[in-house]
Amino acid sequence: MSKLPDMDVEHTFHPHILREYAVLADGERGALIGPTGNIAWLCAPHWHSPAVFSALLGGAGFFVVRPTAPRFAWGGYYEDRSLIWHSRWVVDDGLIETREALGIPADPDTVVLLRRVLAVDEDAEVRVELNVRAGFGRNRMTRLRGEDGIWTMSSGSLHVRFSGAANAKVDSTGALVFDLRVRAGEHHDLVLEMSDKHLAKEPVDAQACWDATEHTWKKRVPLIQHSLGDRDSEHALAVLTGLTSSGGGMVAAPTLALPERARRDRNYDYRYCWIRDQCFAGMAAAEVGNERLLAEALRFVSERILTDGPDLKPAYTIDGGPVPDEAPLQLPGYPGGHPKTGNWVNKQFQLDVFGDVLLLLAAGSRRDQLDVVHWHAIEKTVSVIEKRWQEPDAGIWEIDDKRWAHSRLNCVAGLRAVAAVAPAPQAALWTSLAETILADVSGDCLHSSGRWQRAPDDERVDAGLLLPLMRGAVPDDDPRTRATLDAVRRELCVDGYVYRYRQDARPLHDAEGAFLLCGYVMAWASHRAGHDVEALRLFERNRAACGPPGLFTEEYDVVQRQLRGNIPQAFVHAIMLESAHCLADLDPADKETAS
Repeated sequence: MSKLPDMDVEHTFHPHILREYAVLADGERGALIGPTGNIAWLCAPHWHSPAVFSALLGGAGFFVVRPTAPRFAWGGYYEDRSLIWHSRWVVDDGLIETREALGIPADPDTVVLLRRVLAVDEDAEVRVELNVRAGFGRNRMTRLRGEDGIWTMSSGSLHVRFSGAANAKVDSTGALVFDLRVRAGEHHDLVLEMSDKHLAKEPVDAQACWDATEHTWKKRVPLIQHSLGDRDSEHALAVLTGLTSSGGGMVAAPTLALPERARRDRNYDYRYCWIRDQCFAGMAAAEVGNERLLAEALRFVSERILTDGPDLKPAYTIDGGPVPDEAPLQLPGYPGGHPKTGNWVNKQFQLDVFGDVLLLLAAGSRRDQLDVVHWHAIEKTVSVIEKRWQEPDAGIWEIDDKRWAHSRLNCVAGLRAVAAVAPAPQAALWTSLAETILADVSGDCLHSSGRWQRAPDDERVDAGLLLPLMRGAVPDDDPRTRATLDAVRRELCVDGYVYRYRQDARPLHDAEGAFLLCGYVMAWASHRAGHDVEALRLFERNRAACGPPGLFTEEYDVVQRQLRGNIPQAFVHAIMLESAHCLADLDPADKETAS
């Protein structure tokens, strides 16, 4: 076993609770920044590359910009319709802010990290510390050279350039360190460039890059109006945009190994493109009219379907390659987790994903975005469902192979959706196949109480079953939907949050956290059933399950009021965005009552 990266006690950064981290993303990689001004996580140059800053998991490497004052109170906010973050510290004699972003439009091979120190009302004094440690902390900075405030160096295979560091010195640990004073009302730019290719001859012009970044965000994330929470909807769209690469693929999250439950082996590498998550994001984009994000999802998903067909994997790398197998990562890990890279999902068959693909493509048709290639993808997806719908699969929760009701119902929903936009001969065939599958699910997954159950040999209710029901597997007034909704409310809802299913006799919160995706779907289902006050309460409860940066994880610990799992989780932001749109027509009087 290889040894852990050597650590400097002076520069050991303890992890914070997840609600205190903000994300910066440019489509090609993502960074997490904490309240001490440290970039605690960044993989470079690509999403699934080894980290250069890995303090989040106890690794070496850091890029800190923080007040020199011994006492300060932290806060922060995003600029509207962007992932441009402001860290904001109140010190004894004024305010200090840093404006943070990954520069866009992004070069897939080169990271450009922008950090601007702003002296808001008094002179600002900050400490700047940089130690790039590629390979999850294993590779020190070498060949350091500084001239006129511009430093160049290497770390592993990465070429690195750091601008704006005129007074920097190399300390005893090999880090660049300096104190910076900025006069009131002025600013100072720091620019970090990293690539596994040779960097451009001239350093990045900070002001030009800031201008391009601000303009591009406003272009990619337009105003959203008439949703239930326009600003939060715009923020969700910004997160999804930031996680989507120029090749169309969207990572499930920029992080790995952030545990869902302490002391349990439930922490995963999410730096890959899950087809399901990509479809959810595309469908949400279609609902709010974001043509760019919808087109990216259609392109990436169609390419995977046409290439792999019945062998479609649940997840891929950002460039469409295979996800590597799991391997242990020799870092201490986030408290409660045991870090590993790669993901075993690559070996699964997930039938429900084919239903999601059809739902996405149908949404693209309704927005007039389908061409002949997309229609070939529809036909191929339907042919896979025809051949494989009776097989056991891992399902939406990626567990044991069974004939899950959700998977088959999701295929029914997808077939109905594409039948509604297809020419008559195909529409009739696809509707007939949907009816055949629905009859099969009704025959072995209908509980004696009249609701849907998880699988033929599993009578439990599952909140995930609501999703295909909301997407059109059966009519809205189907009594089985109402019975399932009532059972979820009775058995899986606690204090306005929703769990996936009851795992055993323990209290729900002892087994896992509440699933925010399920909370939003429950709000959507309650609205469809005419329970508008309940829908609003559920939506607002789950919308508040975040920290100041407004980022969602997969699970929420209801008892401790803490986020659990990788952050930010793409499909939660996607479902939040779609739900906000679907709930926009709630009666204003109901909104007042719910508040």
